[in-house]
Amino acid sequence: MAMESQARPAHPIRRGRRAVATAAATAVVTAAVLAAPHAAAQAVSADPWVSEVADNPISDVYRFTVPRAAVTEATGIGSGPVAVQGNFGPGKAWTDLNMGTSGSDLTATLGPLEPGLYYYQYAARPAADQDAVAFRNPAVPQEVTSKPTYSTMFVPGPGAEWLDDVDGGGELETIEYGKGPKHKKEALVWTPPGYDADRADEYPVLYLLQDEGQSYREWVELGRLGQIMDNLTLDGDAEPMVVVMGDAGTPGPAGVTKELLPAVERAFNVSDKGSDRAIAGIGRGGEAALSAVVDKPREFAGVGSFSAGYDKPISRGKATQINHSTDVVRVYAGNVTDPAYDDTVALADRLTKAGVRFQSDGSDPETGGTWDTWQKNLHDFAGRIFQDVDDEGPSEGHLPFVKHELPPAGTTPTPWIDENSVVTFELGTEFADANNITVWGNFGPAGSWPRTHMVQQADGSWRLSLAVEGGSYYYKFVVDGVDHKDAGNPTKVLSEPTWSTFTADGDTVRAQYTAEVPPEARGEVSVMSYTSTAGGGTQRSAYVWTPPDYDADRAEEYPVFYLQHGGGQTWTDWVEVGYVQRILDNHYLRGTMEPMVVVMANGNGVDFPTEITTRIVPAAEEQFNISSEGDQRALAGLSMGSGHTLSTLWAHPGEFGYIGAMSAFGAPPATADVNAINEGTKLLRVYSGDQQDFTYGATLQLIAAMESRGVNHEFAPIVPGPHSWDVWQKSLIDFLPRLFTEDTGA
Repeated sequence: MAMESQARPAHPIRRGRRAVATAAATAVVTAAVLAAPHAAAQAVSADPWVSEVADNPISDVYRFTVPRAAVTEATGIGSGPVAVQGNFGPGKAWTDLNMGTSGSDLTATLGPLEPGLYYYQYAARPAADQDAVAFRNPAVPQEVTSKPTYSTMFVPGPGAEWLDDVDGGGELETIEYGKGPKHKKEALVWTPPGYDADRADEYPVLYLLQDEGQSYREWVELGRLGQIMDNLTLDGDAEPMVVVMGDAGTPGPAGVTKELLPAVERAFNVSDKGSDRAIAGIGRGGEAALSAVVDKPREFAGVGSFSAGYDKPISRGKATQINHSTDVVRVYAGNVTDPAYDDTVALADRLTKAGVRFQSDGSDPETGGTWDTWQKNLHDFAGRIFQDVDDEGPSEGHLPFVKHELPPAGTTPTPWIDENSVVTFELGTEFADANNITVWGNFGPAGSWPRTHMVQQADGSWRLSLAVEGGSYYYKFVVDGVDHKDAGNPTKVLSEPTWSTFTADGDTVRAQYTAEVPPEARGEVSVMSYTSTAGGGTQRSAYVWTPPDYDADRAEEYPVFYLQHGGGQTWTDWVEVGYVQRILDNHYLRGTMEPMVVVMANGNGVDFPTEITTRIVPAAEEQFNISSEGDQRALAGLSMGSGHTLSTLWAHPGEFGYIGAMSAFGAPPATADVNAINEGTKLLRVYSGDQQDFTYGATLQLIAAMESRGVNHEFAPIVPGPHSWDVWQKSLIDFLPRLFTEDTGA
C-alpha cells in the first residue's frame, strides 16, 4: 500500500468541502466501476471447443478454440478470416467475433457473458469480400433442427433462474397429425410435472406456432420452453397445462383448428373447450394465432402475438365476439430493432380502432426480434392464461408502442441515437455492390470488438440498428475487408482516421461520467505547445484541461495531473476517444475530485523520463498556475503510457507523488532506490483488465516484482474487459478521486 504522508496545507473552504466529498465518493466509485460480476456456475455446452478461461479473475469469460485443420475439413477453406458468430452483440444481436491464430488453432475470447442462452456457429471466408461458410464442431450432435450449424451454450446465474434446468420437470414427446400420409406433420408436446392421463379434470392447453423459416422444435431448442414451463409450474406461477408446438409451416389457422386440435385432443387428456385453450405465435405464427381467434372467437380464450402483425379487417361484430369469448389478448414485441416492431405498432392501432380489448406488454427495451425476447414473452404469457391475474399492464420497464421514424438519409449527422439509446448506422448507395459490410466497434461484452453485419436496403444503401448500453463508443465500417470512416459522423480521431465516436445515454457508471455536463459547468480544453527532445527542437502539442473556475492568478497553485496515452495513440486520444474531458467535468461537478489541471502530452518516440521532467513539466509550469511540488503532481498512463509512467517513477522518485498505471508492465530496475520511491510516493495504484487484456500477465509480473522489492502499491480490483478504452475509462474514473487528498486508501 502507498505510504501515509502529510497533506499539503489547503484552501480552507474548497479543500474541506471537496476532501469530504472525495473520501465519500471514492468507495462508491470503486464499487460501481471495478466490482467484478457474479461468480456463476460453468456454462452448459456440448461443444468442447468452448471453455471458460481458466484462472481468470472475472467469471463467465469464454474462449473458443478451433483447430485450423478442422476449419479446412468442414469448409474446404484453407486460409482466410474465421469468426464465431452468435447472439453476443448488444441486445443479444447476432454478431461476428474474428478469431486470431494461436499455433495451429484459431481462438477468440469473449465475456463476461450475462446469464442466459447463447446460440452460435463458426464461419470461414476464403477472403473478406466473399461469402461465409458456416459450420459447427462435427464431433457434437446437431442441436437446432432448422439451423444445422448452430450450437448452444447456457450460462446460468442471477436473472436466468427461470431458464435453468430444474428437477422434477415435465416431459416432451412428438406426435404426428394431418390428413393422409402425404400431409403428415409433427408436433412437439410438453406435459406438466405430474401429468395424469386419467385425471378427471382435463388439462388446459396452449398451442404455440413458430415464424416463417423456423422449426416448431426451436421452441425447445432455442426458446427453452421446457425449462420455462417447468419453473413456472413448479413455482406455482402458471396453471398446470399441456403445451403443443405445432408445425405452422402452412399460412393460415386451418392447419391448427382442423388438424392439430383434434389430434392433440385424441392423444392427450386435454380439454376441448375454448375456455381452456390458448394460442400464441411468433411472426407469421402470431398472425396465424390472431387469425384463428378472429375467424372463430370461441375456439380460444387467450391469444398472444409475439413480434407479429395483422393486416386483415376486424369488424365491430367480430370485436364484440372476441371481447366476449377471450380472457387474454396480449401483444408483445422487442425494441425498435425488432423487424416486426412497426407491424406490432400497426397491430395495436388496428385492435384499438376495431374496439378489441387487448393488453399491451409494450416494447422490450433490451432485446429485439430474437429468442431472448420470445423467451420472455412466453414466460409472461403462460403465467397469465387459465388463471386470474391482477396486473394487465406491460412488463416492468417496457415502453409504449410508438411509431419509430428515422431522419431522411443525409439530413443529419450519423449515427442516429434515439432517446432509448438505440443507435442506427447508415451507409449510402455508394457501396450498393458490396458483399459484406460490418460495423466494427466496442459494442461487445466488456468493451470487446465484434463486427455486426449491416443490412442492405431496397435502394442499395445499408443500415444497422443496435440497442447499446449507455457510455462512449468508437467504431468504423468494414466494407469487404477495407476500413472506412462514417462520413456522416463529424468526430475525428487523429491517431486512427477511420474511427468515429459517439456517446449514448444510460444509467451505467461509464455513461454517467462520459455524458456532457451543462455548458457552464465544463472545464476548458486548450492546446499547449512545447519543445520536445525529439530531434531538432521539434514542437509538440498537449491538451490541457482546466477546471471551470480555474484562476490563473490564484495565490495557491493548482495540483497537476500528467496523463499519458498508449502505443499507436497520441496526445489527442484521451480527449477524442477516452472522453476524459467529460469524466473530469462530471467528477468536478459532483465534487468528487480536487480542483486540478490535467496535461495530456505526446509520449511517442522519446526518452520519456527525460521528456517529461525537462520539457513537458517546465512548459506546463510556465503556461499554467500549477505547483512544482512533487506531492502536488500526479502521473498516470495506459499501456505504453504506463511503462513511461513507471520508468519515470523509478528514475525520479518523489517528482510525482501520485502514480497510476493502467494495463501496466515493467519492473523496478536493480538500480531503483526503493526507499526513495516509497518515501516520495503517496499513492501507486495499478489497474488491469482480465485475461482478455493482453498485458494482464505482464501486470501480474509487475505486481510480483514490486512486492519482491518492497515497493508500496495498491492493486485495484480487476476491471472486466480487454485492452480497451472501457477498461481505461473505468480505471480513470476510479483514480481521480484519490488524487491530492489525505485519504488515498483503496
